[in-house]
Amino acid sequence: MRSLRPEMLEDLFPDGVAARADLVALGISHASISRRCRGNGPWQRPIPGVIVFTNREPTARQLFRAALTHAGPDAMLTGVHAARLHGVRNLPAEPRVHTLIPHKSKVATWGFAIAERTIHLPDAVDVGGLPVAPLARALIDASRRMDNLTSVRAMIADAVYRGLCDPLDLRKELAQASTIGSALPRLVIQEVSNGVHDAAERWLREVLEKSGLPQPDWDVVLENESGEVLGSVQAWWPAVGLAVQLDMTEVAVHSTGEDKDSPPTGEGLLLVRLHPFTLRDQPLSVIRELRAAYQSAAQRPPPRISARRPRSAA
Repeated sequence: MRSLRPEMLEDLFPDGVAARADLVALGISHASISRRCRGNGPWQRPIPGVIVFTNREPTARQLFRAALTHAGPDAMLTGVHAARLHGVRNLPAEPRVHTLIPHKSKVATWGFAIAERTIHLPDAVDVGGLPVAPLARALIDASRRMDNLTSVRAMIADAVYRGLCDPLDLRKELAQASTIGSALPRLVIQEVSNGVHDAAERWLREVLEKSGLPQPDWDVVLENESGEVLGSVQAWWPAVGLAVQLDMTEVAVHSTGEDKDSPPTGEGLLLVRLHPFTLRDQPLSVIRELRAAYQSAAQRPPPRISARRPRSAA
């Protein structure tokens, strides 16, 4: 024990947290470890088998590391604390630390350290030296353990509207998660998906106002000469045969009942598909793309395509 100075242990074990077995492997006896964790000793044992090299209140990071050490080498943080590490701000208070572990693991939850076995263990993301579940997984794991709709809505909306997470990723995670506790996140994901679509239409109108292009016809269904529905678009310039459609494949399915799953093509149509977050984050790039598309479309005879308002909007 004399050969291992405290600063040496700090270098060996990140955040000053170690598994008891690892300390024993270094030659520190069980008796010495127990003595240091008693009363006013310099160490503490927040979880059986896990040692923190301080007698003060552990920091949040030390608690994260303690839960991970307890959970085993393949564990990762998930839930509320993982979402916070990813940058989500509107989060509920959470005294527990939630980890994911392989389904074959025998580790059990102990005190504040929740160990959840899963057959769908994702690849961890390194966030500040800690293994963390991808944000979509962390949000679903957090929301499935929450019972307050307002809190779930605030958490998921913050992540989606700030561009930290796509609703598509949330839906994928929810689809493979347990149905237990899924009702609230399912409702909120649909809400924010619709909200992204509404916001994207607003961003598109703002971009077109600054583009100098003629005003288009808004939110129409396109048909060919035979009356076959080609699809619905958010903006349509009939004089040149140019259309803009929001690419919601990574956000939500927004249907009037007449939309086609694939974008309208053929019939001489020139289509520009725009992702909502591209409209929000790169408006000048979108303006250049639309001006170039309009110029290209204007050099051709206009296609024989008619447009009408969706029946649900009539």
